[in-house]
Amino acid sequence: MQTAEARSYLHNPLWARIAAHPIGGTAARAFTRRLARENLWSIAHAEAVVQDYRRFCYLACTAGVALTPSDAVDQAWHLHLTHSRDYWDCFCPDVLRRPLHHQPGDGTAAAAARLARQYAHTLALYAATFGQPAPAGIWPLPAQRFQSAGVRIDGSQFLLVRKTSLPGRLLRLFARPGR
Repeated sequence: MQTAEARSYLHNPLWARIAAHPIGGTAARAFTRRLARENLWSIAHAEAVVQDYRRFCYLACTAGVALTPSDAVDQAWHLHLTHSRDYWDCFCPDVLRRPLHHQPGDGTAAAAARLARQYAHTLALYAATFGQPAPAGIWPLPAQRFQSAGVRIDGSQFLLVRKTSLPGRLLRLFARPGR
């Protein structure tokens, strides 16, 4: 059950503007389809990610400190940035009423530690603001958030198989170094 404090975002004019804005502008439906296609997600998952991208933008504008999105939300943000007319000419000035710059890490250990701290803070702020934990399917735990190297794979050229669906012997065969 959400507390009154957690529900207060629903009455915030900033949230009302973010919730009403079609991410991607006039191409909002195409935006969600492209996000799904490029990440090999279902449309329903892409729609959920876009909703959490909205929530992240709200948090980023109200937190007063730098925050770090999940990888999925970051993919929505990256795609939104490519819709530059919508992002810079409408979303930032009219909806957020401020610029929201994307600032990736520089690859150093210090930056990685900073991003990990920011991500943990983002998850805590998400739960406090929205009255529920961030969905695990979009927001992994902090220990898992930065494990992957961030490699994107073209599903039209490669067969992708979830490791958990492979029998143990086959998994060990593929896991051997040098293969």
